Amino acid sequence: MNFVWNNIDRPVAKWIWLALILACGPVLWLIFDRSDDDFFYIFGPQLLVGLIAYRLHLRRLAQKTNESIEAGRVHLATVEALATAIDARDQIGAGHVRRVQIFAVGIGKILGCSENEINALRTGALLHDIGKLAVPDHILNKPGSLTPAELEKTKIHAQVGASILDSVGFKYPVVPTVKHHHECWDGRGYPDGLIREEIPLTARILAAADAFDTLRGARPYRPARTRNEALRYLLDASGTRFDPLIVQTLIGNLSALEAEINAQGLAYEETEAPSYEPYGYVEQIKRANREVFSLYELAREFSSSVELHETLDLFANKVGEFVPFDTCSLYLLDDSKSFATASRVEGRHAELLAMRRIVVGQGATGHALKTREIVRNMDPDLDFVHSQTELAGEYLTMASIPLIADDEIIGAVTIYSREHRRYGEEHIRLLETISRIAADAIDKSLKHDEATTNALTDPMTGLPNARSLQLQFEKEVARADRNGTEFQMLMLDLDRFKAVNDSFGHKAGDEMLREISRVIRAELRDYDFLARYGGDEFVALITDTKPDDVLDLCSRIEKAVSAFSLTIDGERHAAVGVSLGSSGYPRHGSTFDKMIVAADKAMYRRKTSRKQNNPAPGQVERSRDGHMDNLQDNSLSVELNETLVISSSAVN
Repeated sequence: MNFVWNNIDRPVAKWIWLALILACGPVLWLIFDRSDDDFFYIFGPQLLVGLIAYRLHLRRLAQKTNESIEAGRVHLATVEALATAIDARDQIGAGHVRRVQIFAVGIGKILGCSENEINALRTGALLHDIGKLAVPDHILNKPGSLTPAELEKTKIHAQVGASILDSVGFKYPVVPTVKHHHECWDGRGYPDGLIREEIPLTARILAAADAFDTLRGARPYRPARTRNEALRYLLDASGTRFDPLIVQTLIGNLSALEAEINAQGLAYEETEAPSYEPYGYVEQIKRANREVFSLYELAREFSSSVELHETLDLFANKVGEFVPFDTCSLYLLDDSKSFATASRVEGRHAELLAMRRIVVGQGATGHALKTREIVRNMDPDLDFVHSQTELAGEYLTMASIPLIADDEIIGAVTIYSREHRRYGEEHIRLLETISRIAADAIDKSLKHDEATTNALTDPMTGLPNARSLQLQFEKEVARADRNGTEFQMLMLDLDRFKAVNDSFGHKAGDEMLREISRVIRAELRDYDFLARYGGDEFVALITDTKPDDVLDLCSRIEKAVSAFSLTIDGERHAAVGVSLGSSGYPRHGSTFDKMIVAADKAMYRRKTSRKQNNPAPGQVERSRDGHMDNLQDNSLSVELNETLVISSSAVN
């Protein structure tokens, strides 16, 4: 009996009960009316029990109905929450799927869709982008244009979404609605390239509704569009991307549909503004995915940055995207690991704190460098006790994160705030995360700078080498052309250097080159450029100078070199002289090769002439243009036609 009852449809059972009562009523009345009281007492309780059972059945039926309604509501709310979470991952705020649902269902009803199609639109609107779970975050959140490969990757979301929903077993056409909502009326859509009526009606409706609402909201790659701009897009795409009938229907009934949206509290002004509570799940999902994308972009940008200053600039800028600060200082340790220098400062008092040196172990930042542990929410004044004391009381809190690469500490990033009284766990977590990425990039840049320096530096003297000289020459040419100025190139060749090697050995010769380079460097201005060109030859670039202006410089260099002697073994002494030749830009050439050849010829011509003539001190030599110069003290001979030549005649 229970099996029969449980398998009877509830509304049918209700009518069976009523029929039995109505049919039995007259019969019972006749029986009660014609029988004695004993008969009533026999059948009366049975009738009462039947009525009570019927009332209990109705109550149970109502309870089951309410449970079914509540289950449906919970199911729909769950689907909506899931859809909203998926949209939040794509940086789309709450409300998008609900508005699309209102647009799609409204259009479907106006076009006379069946109940199954309406249900497909209602569910498909909520879940049409579920396939985006298969699209990487760095593509979904990319602020710029997608590459062709990235665009193709996004297209899989329609097929993936259909596959996910196919396993649910919907009784109405949700799967084709989701699968084909990116098909185009002209056949250029995806995934199957369907054309016109080949595309399911529900998919065509969803395509137009989704496109209109998507345009109205902001995305990482563009701002929100106005209502008129979104309508213009629909009209322009009507007949190519969208079904013209559906576009007309949407536009013709837009005001009524928007009124329903506003009535449900889903107006665009409310959903586009960042009005979510700090710990709302939508905002948390959006922030989490923004963080993933930002860290991906950070790692990508760091990987392409090899210059140290570029890496430090990038790091300082990225810190500000994650953590609030008023001042951010990036400290790098020196080779001794005893001091750290503020190599990059961003924000307030940047000029004051730039290149500031701190002792490891001194102050809050020094403590972080010494212990390799995070320092946070300490008194910022501890960092300004020994220097920049005028900044005491300027900040409310600070945090310092050690920069560690390959298990070696290379520096620290310290942030100071005037507004926040403390940095929270989330601030420190983010700062620590980006610092780990940055530390590897900074270490790579430091090694690159070291390798570049070694590649452009003469290892014996520490001066720039020939390659560095050519690079500097190009810079000087550009500066001279830009400013309409001149510069001079000096070729310097040591006299009797071979005799030093032969008499005292190559070790003494190497030491002589190092010392003479210091002697020459001391006679130049800070912004002049001196390089070891090769062997015992040096080249100097003298900026913003005319030929006549280098006479005094050359005389000073010659005297300084001639006056120097190198002590060997504490007893013997070695000395050299120097011959100089000059060429001027642009008078003697516009290329490095022409300039170096001109200066080299002048220098060797004079060196040869001096060896042949060996003029005595104080001798006067006539230059090619007939000009007479009497350069006493060290018999300096000047040739002022095409080049300037100065040579030393006395070698100690």
